[in-house]
Amino acid sequence: MVRGRDPCWEHCVLVDATRQKVRCNYCHREFSGGVYRMKFHLAQIKNKDIIPCTEVPVDVREMIHGILNTPKKQKASKKPKMDQEQNDQQNSSSASGGFPANNAGSSGQQGSTCPSLLLPHQSPSNQHAVDDPLKQKHDDADKKIAVFFFHNAIPFSASNSIHYQAMVTAIAECGIGYKAPAFEQLRSTLLDKVKGEIYDTHKRVRDDWQETGCTILSDSWSDGRSKSILVFSVTSPKGTQFLRSLDVSSHVDDAYYLFELLDSVILEVGAENVVQVITDSIATYACVGGLLLKKYPSIFWSPCASYCIEKMLEDINKQEWVRTVLTEAGSIVHFIYSHAWVLNMMRKFTGGRELMRPKLNRFVTHFLSLRSIVIQEDNLKHMFSHADWLSSIHSRRPDAQPIRSLLFSERFWRSAHEIVGVSEPLIKLLRVVDGDMPAMGYVYEGVERAKLAIKMFYKGCEEKYLPVWEIIERRWNMQLHSHLHAAASFLNPSIFYNPNFKFDATMRNGFHAAMWKMFPGERDRIELTKEQPLYLNAQGALGSEFAIMGRTLNAPGDWWAAYGYEVPMLQRAAMRILSQPCSSYWCKWNWNTFDYLHSKKRNKVELEKLSDLVFVHCNLRLQAVSQNIDKRNKPVNFDEVDVCSEWPTESESSSLMLDDTWLDNLPFECKVSQSYE
Repeated sequence: MVRGRDPCWEHCVLVDATRQKVRCNYCHREFSGGVYRMKFHLAQIKNKDIIPCTEVPVDVREMIHGILNTPKKQKASKKPKMDQEQNDQQNSSSASGGFPANNAGSSGQQGSTCPSLLLPHQSPSNQHAVDDPLKQKHDDADKKIAVFFFHNAIPFSASNSIHYQAMVTAIAECGIGYKAPAFEQLRSTLLDKVKGEIYDTHKRVRDDWQETGCTILSDSWSDGRSKSILVFSVTSPKGTQFLRSLDVSSHVDDAYYLFELLDSVILEVGAENVVQVITDSIATYACVGGLLLKKYPSIFWSPCASYCIEKMLEDINKQEWVRTVLTEAGSIVHFIYSHAWVLNMMRKFTGGRELMRPKLNRFVTHFLSLRSIVIQEDNLKHMFSHADWLSSIHSRRPDAQPIRSLLFSERFWRSAHEIVGVSEPLIKLLRVVDGDMPAMGYVYEGVERAKLAIKMFYKGCEEKYLPVWEIIERRWNMQLHSHLHAAASFLNPSIFYNPNFKFDATMRNGFHAAMWKMFPGERDRIELTKEQPLYLNAQGALGSEFAIMGRTLNAPGDWWAAYGYEVPMLQRAAMRILSQPCSSYWCKWNWNTFDYLHSKKRNKVELEKLSDLVFVHCNLRLQAVSQNIDKRNKPVNFDEVDVCSEWPTESESSSLMLDDTWLDNLPFECKVSQSYE
C-alpha cells in the first residue's frame, strides 16, 4: 500500500497494515480491504457490505466520486510491428527536416495503405490551439482582477461576496466598450440609487409585519474608556434591516435618554408591529425595559438569549476543576498551533479537522476546543507516539514533554469527557438560538432538555448534577425566562403534541399571561378562550392528517399559517410569537465601521453621505447573511444539532476601509452648510 499516491488518504487513517484496515476521519467507521473500499464509503456508494458515510463533507464526496469515475490509465502495450515501423519513419523524417518519407505507394500487410498512419498526428498543444486565445483572455482577466485586489488592499474574502460574480457577469453581458462607473458616480448617483433600492426592499418586507410581527434589536458597544455606540435594527422572518447607529457616550447611564431613542425607533417601525425588543441585560437597559413596558404594555422586553447562555457556560468555567482542565486544553491547542510543522502533522492525523474556533465567544471557544480534543483523543495520542514525532526536533522542546504527558494523563481525559458531557447540551441550545432564525419556540424546551441531559450524564447523582442545575436556573430565572418563551413553547406543535410532553403548569400559566398581555381587548380575549380547546384537543384542521405530519416537518410558524385558519385569534398570536428570534449576536456588527462614523467631527452633508454609505453597507451585508443561511425557517431537532458546523456568528463581518478623501468637494451644496455635528 503506497499511501503517498492516493488523495483518499487525506480522509482516512491506516489502522492495521496487516489486514489493510482503514478508518474514516469523519464517521470513524473501520473497513478492511484498504483505501479502495474506503472510496466507496466516502463517495456514499453502496457496494456489498460497505456502509456509506453520513458525515463526509459534500466537497470531499464529490472529489472521491470524480476519482472513481476517472478511467484508469491503460498499461502501455507492445506496439505492433507496423506501428514500430511508422514510428521509425516519423523519427527519420524528423531528423531530415520534418517531412515524412515518400511512402504513399507502399502497402501494409493487406496490400492497402493506412491513411491514419500516413497523416501526421495532432499533438496535445495543437488540439487545444483553438481554446488558447479564449484561455489567454480569461487568464488576463483573472490577473487584472487580482491586480485590482492587490493594489487597493481589498481583502480576499471579498471574492466570497454574493455580489462578486454578479458584478463580473453583468460586465461581461455589456460587451466590449463598457466603461466602469467613475469616482463621482460611485459616491453620488449610484450610492443614492442603491440606497433607494434598499428602501424599496424594506417597504416590501414591512408589509409582512402585520402578520408575523417583528423584533427590534438594540446592540451596544463600548471601547472600555469613553466611547459608547448604540445600533438599532429590526428583524422578522423575511429579513433584517439596519436602521441607524448613534453615539451615546455622554448618556450611557441615562435610562430615560436611551428609552427616548428606543421609543423613536418603535414609532418608526409601528408599535402595532413590534412583538418584542431585545437589548443588553445590564442594569441600565433593564430600567429601559421597565419604561418600555409602562408605555407599551403589549410589547415584550427580552435580554439576548445567546448572552445569557454564554453566561451559564462562564459560570460553569468558574468551578476550579473545570477551569483547570480548560486551561490545560488551551495549552495543548496553543502548543500545536504555535508551530507550523506540528500543526500540519496534527491535521494529517485528524483528517484536516481543527481543534480551535477563534471567531466565537471566548468561553464557547474553550468548550468547543475541549470537545474537539476529546473527539480526536485517539488520533492525538497516536500522533504524539508516532515515530515521525519522536524523531522530530519538536519532541525535544522543553514545552513538548508536558503536553505529551497531559495527552496520556488519565485524570485529564476523565475530566475532559465530563466537561464535554455537561457543556454540550448548553452549547447545542446556544447553537439553536445563536442564529438568524425564529428560535423563540425552542428556548424553554431547550433549557429543560439541557438540564435533563446533564442529569442523565451523571446517572441521577444529585451531588453532581444539582450544582450545574443551580447555575442554569439562576441565569434562566434572573435574566432569560419570560412569559413569551413559555407561550412560544406551548404553541410549538412539535413540543405540545409530542407523546413525551408532560403538563407544565409554569408553561401554561406563562401562555395565559402572554395572551392577556398581547390582546387587551375583551372581544379578542373571549375569542381566544373559545379557541384554546380546539388546539388542546387537536380538533378540526389542527388534527387533520396533514397537520399531524406537519408538526415535526414544518417550522412552528409555518404550521400555524397552514392549519390554524379555524382558530384565527390563536393563529395570529402563534404566528407573531413563533416568528421571533431570541438573539442579536448573529448580526456580529463590525464596530470599527460605526466608530469611524462617529469618531470625527464633520459638516452636516459629509455626515449624511457617510451615514448613507454605512446604511447601504450594513443592509447589503444583512441581505447576504439572510441568503446564505440554510434551513432558515426549518423545524429544530435538538438531537440533530451539529455544533461542529459553522455558526452564523463565525461569518466574516467586513469593515468599511474608508478614508475621508471621497468626501472632498462633494457635488452637492455642501459648501453652504458648515455647521458641525
